[in-house]
Amino acid sequence: MVHGQCLCGAVAFRVEPPLRNAIACHCAQCRKTSGHFWAATSVPLDRFHLDRAVGLTWYQSSASARRGFCAVCGSSLFWEPVGEGRLAIAAGALDGDTGITLEKHIFCADKGDYYSINDDLPLIAKW
Repeated sequence: MVHGQCLCGAVAFRVEPPLRNAIACHCAQCRKTSGHFWAATSVPLDRFHLDRAVGLTWYQSSASARRGFCAVCGSSLFWEPVGEGRLAIAAGALDGDTGITLEKHIFCADKGDYYSINDDLPLIAKW
C-alpha cells in the first residue's frame, strides 16, 4: 500500500499498487494549478482509498476533468478524467518509496519558456 496526503494532512489517502509510472504534463492548466509542470501517477478508482477528506475540494477545470485539492493548505492532489474510471494522483503527494519513475512528458508545446526539458524521455507535443 502506498500512502499520501496534502501538506497539512487534511486530505490523506492510500493507493493499492501497482501504480502507473508518472507522466509530466506541461499544459497551461497543470502549470497554473501546480505552479510548474505537474507529474502524476494513476490508478483505477477501485484501488484508491480516501482516509481523510476534511479539506478535499473539487474544481471542474474542463468538461472532461475535475481537479481535487486541499482547501486548507492549497495542495494540488488529484486529476479525474470524466468516465475513465481512474484517478491521477500528484506524485509529490505520495509518501516514501513509490516504485514509480517518470515515463514521458506531455503537452510539451504548451510548456513555460522559463525552463528546459533536459532528460531523454519521450516528448509529446500534445496528448
